[in-house]
Amino acid sequence: MRKFAIAGLQIELADRDNVARITSEIARTKRRYPWVNMMVLGELSACGFDPALAQPPGGAAEQAFRRAASESAVWLIPGSLFQKTDSKTSNTSLVIDPSGNVVARYRKIFPFRPYEEGVTPGDSLCAFTIPGVGGFGLTICYDIWFPELQRSLVWLGAEVLINVSVTYTIDRNVELAIARATAATNQSYVFNVNGAGTLGRGRSIVCGPGGEVIHEASAAAEVFVAELDLDYVTQVRKTGWHGLAQALKSFRDNTVLFPPYQPGARSPTLDALGPIAMRE
Repeated sequence: MRKFAIAGLQIELADRDNVARITSEIARTKRRYPWVNMMVLGELSACGFDPALAQPPGGAAEQAFRRAASESAVWLIPGSLFQKTDSKTSNTSLVIDPSGNVVARYRKIFPFRPYEEGVTPGDSLCAFTIPGVGGFGLTICYDIWFPELQRSLVWLGAEVLINVSVTYTIDRNVELAIARATAATNQSYVFNVNGAGTLGRGRSIVCGPGGEVIHEASAAAEVFVAELDLDYVTQVRKTGWHGLAQALKSFRDNTVLFPPYQPGARSPTLDALGPIAMRE
């Protein structure tokens, strides 16, 4: 069995530098759950919402997280932070291995327009493999609203879809439904970690490859651990959840060329919506 234990750190953080608080919680979680293989935090956990506080790749926060991963010997996805390269600021999430190496750097493809202004969208997917375990895909918050992105990560080998978020608005319940639907339609685990306190209203969720809820956190601060079995993903994809839909096989075998994905395709319906703008 390909078992892999992930801890979600839904902790209360402020809209400022939280790096010392986070690294302390990583060490504390490892002491409490020494068998944990990975830890994940919510979006913008490191330094809060202000893009003006962006750091360069390899900056102080990144170095602190690399040390924390190495000291606790865990895979670490420390939520995200704003990173600036040249004149471009991106909402960036890191994947750090247990030796403290950055093995992936994902830039949010769908910033939450019009609220997330001054942030350059990323243009590359983040699918990575953990040796001896399996395939993982990483997205940030609003990215999960776009099923094409999740399906593409699965196409590239992801069996676990990790989504880090910072939702504190009325639509959190909608995101829980999206997480379940994403898990079911992609026959994958979905591990979503939201912030608590100022940086989110909690209710992180872990879903299995049939869309079942493995754990839903409360609105308060909570550290939770789920042990995932990636062989279970293989089984569900081959025979269906409880012997039902074999969705990925049907997608693989389908021959329809869907209109939105044709080169140069335009939609009069979508074009008529106008630009993204703040509601007046």
